[in-house]
Amino acid sequence: MTQKIFKNKYHIFEIVYKKEELKFNTVDEVINELKTMIDNHPIISYIAIFDQYAHTSSLKEGEINPHIKAAKNIVFCFGKELPTPEVLAVRPRSIAVCELEDSFIVNFLEAPNDAANKTMEEFIKNLKK
Repeated sequence: MTQKIFKNKYHIFEIVYKKEELKFNTVDEVINELKTMIDNHPIISYIAIFDQYAHTSSLKEGEINPHIKAAKNIVFCFGKELPTPEVLAVRPRSIAVCELEDSFIVNFLEAPNDAANKTMEEFIKNLKK
């Protein structure tokens, strides 16, 4: 898992898995496994699955890198406390899964909560065979 800064301001965590490293063959299979992990977590609330690839390809002006075969986000919330209105600006969370020809890239935007980051990182690392 690497941490990097996207567009000089967004802190993300990311891992690239070669397809043979995972027990899954499609983005949908990876997303379904993440949903199971979310559903089994005592705090996290599942919200939705967003098909970014379908959305972008449906737009007249949509552009998709030809190396990307599929791309989805699973959206959820850790919200066990609501200390200020500002916390709403950084919720909900999502994990993105992108399929390339020979790999899956899984990433998420850094949360303002270390426990949330650790949980998302653990979910992603548990995808490996």
